[in-house]
Amino acid sequence: MAIDVRPTGIPEVLVIEPEVYGDERGFFFESFNLAEFEERTNVVRSWVQDNHSRSSRSVLRGLHYQLGTGQGKLVRCTRGAIFDVAVDIRRSSPTFRGWVGVELSEDNFRQLWVPEGFAHGFLVLSDLADVQYKTTTYYDPENERGIRWDDPSIGVEWPLTRAPNLSPRDQVLPLVADADVFD
Repeated sequence: MAIDVRPTGIPEVLVIEPEVYGDERGFFFESFNLAEFEERTNVVRSWVQDNHSRSSRSVLRGLHYQLGTGQGKLVRCTRGAIFDVAVDIRRSSPTFRGWVGVELSEDNFRQLWVPEGFAHGFLVLSDLADVQYKTTTYYDPENERGIRWDDPSIGVEWPLTRAPNLSPRDQVLPLVADADVFD
């Protein structure tokens, strides 16, 4: 797995681009190699769960996170395209309320490392998108939390072409000022 690791405006959030070998027959790449991931990112975690979601155009999922030990995510889009967002929700962080947005797609093969202490969400840019992500902890409904996708104190610049399609739960999430976040 030859990967290129690029830091973002928030140093803990990383864009990972694998080397893709392709020709007229198609392509091949290693989507994950633990040894190289740890060596190139300096992120050493146990991976306990793989998740897969499918969504249609303009679906916006998030911004979600888990309290407690948190939940790191390694996210990729295997079908279509998404605008993937990580928001720093660690009150003591110099980048508290800062955000990073990256387009992930089946064509660019990018992955986004979203560490513990960050809220995560994405907007579907294509007609359909499959998003797959590894997590560092199991899903824990008691520690599940979220913040509003359009919180003005965060100011995520979503590339919206129309009103987003939100779940009923995501429509009523609190602003970060009123949410349980990390210290």
